[in-house]
Amino acid sequence: MTYEELKKDPSIRAFIQRADESLLALGFTEHSFAHVGRVADVVRYILETLDYPSHQVELAQMAAYLHDIGNLVNRIEHSQSGATMAFCILEKTDMPAEDIATIVTAIGNHDEGTGVPVNPVAAALILADKSDVRRSRVRNQDVSTFDIHDRVNYSVVHSDLTIDKENKTITLQLGVDPHYSSVMDYFEIFLERMILCRKAAESLALQFKLIINGQPLI
Repeated sequence: MTYEELKKDPSIRAFIQRADESLLALGFTEHSFAHVGRVADVVRYILETLDYPSHQVELAQMAAYLHDIGNLVNRIEHSQSGATMAFCILEKTDMPAEDIATIVTAIGNHDEGTGVPVNPVAAALILADKSDVRRSRVRNQDVSTFDIHDRVNYSVVHSDLTIDKENKTITLQLGVDPHYSSVMDYFEIFLERMILCRKAAESLALQFKLIINGQPLI
């Protein structure tokens, strides 16, 4: 199975859609095709920029596309349930066991709390997933009822993850509208994610940097 074939698989698309419907009911930000597609694009950018083999890049894109299907089961420990679901799906294909193992490991380690960048694919998935903070992911249109997660995501009007190979840095640059959220709000809910991003960057021999409104913070 290739990445393009995986994206067209009707069962996988149904799992992603229904998982996102569950998160919608819980009041979470968008985790559907826009999110997984963007994460897949960013893992490709990270690994291609760092000169990883094309096959490893494709495995990372597949892991990115599947990484949130565990929300179909429950939001809690969705990385582990998603890894198990991915294993069951991919085992029925002609994919080699080594490739399945890489994808399952990355999915099972992508979330803060339990995630560890145990290989380059997992590290790239962590960085790509946690950098997808943007206004368009907020589905609650009533600003007066925003919780802190809505405020922080809605406040981000620009997000860009870039690698400087010469200086060995990976930088997340955010443009934040202070009318909706403060920098402190961002750290209140995302500090654990940023620590995981730092670890993921280090595993790729990079230094993680965070810049908000032109101000270096990490």
